[in-house]
Amino acid sequence: MEDDVLIQISNRIKDRRREKNITVQELASRANVSKGLISQIENSRTIPSLIVLIDIIKALEIDLNVFFKDIHSGAGKFPLIIRRKNEYYHFEKEHAEGFLYQRIFTQSIKSSTVDIVILELEPDASRPQVETEAYEYKYILSGSIQYQFGDDKYDLAQGDSMLFDGRIPHTPKNIGTEKASMLVIYFFENQG
Repeated sequence: MEDDVLIQISNRIKDRRREKNITVQELASRANVSKGLISQIENSRTIPSLIVLIDIIKALEIDLNVFFKDIHSGAGKFPLIIRRKNEYYHFEKEHAEGFLYQRIFTQSIKSSTVDIVILELEPDASRPQVETEAYEYKYILSGSIQYQFGDDKYDLAQGDSMLFDGRIPHTPKNIGTEKASMLVIYFFENQG
């Protein structure tokens, strides 16, 4: 099972359990598994067997088709994904105090070369739309940036992030009055 699918399943179990106001112990009892196993599954630290996964889904009183709807492995067309700062997934690791983890993105993208860049844009910076042979991840460090994809425009503020296929024509524009900066990570697929 690919990591991104595991995380989607883990998050869905945790979200449904919380929606139904069920404790980890209650879910474990209903599914006839240990509280520790539920915790490990919810925190993406273990992959449940299919039988255990079905028991957990049934214990959450969710139809299997509903549970698995929209869970995908990243195969097929790669979408533009934007995450706002308030949408980042906070999680904790055992035996770590004072550590704040925020999962921004998890996406399987074959084997790839990674290029990490800080990009600064002056208020009057401009360039035509370009295409790159990479998946591009952008995290806005400061300022306000508008990304244009064809005729579509997306405004991003400090702390927002996005992931997209760089083969889509695109360009950023600083829409603020001061210099804007972003962390850029390019994922170049290795040609086999």
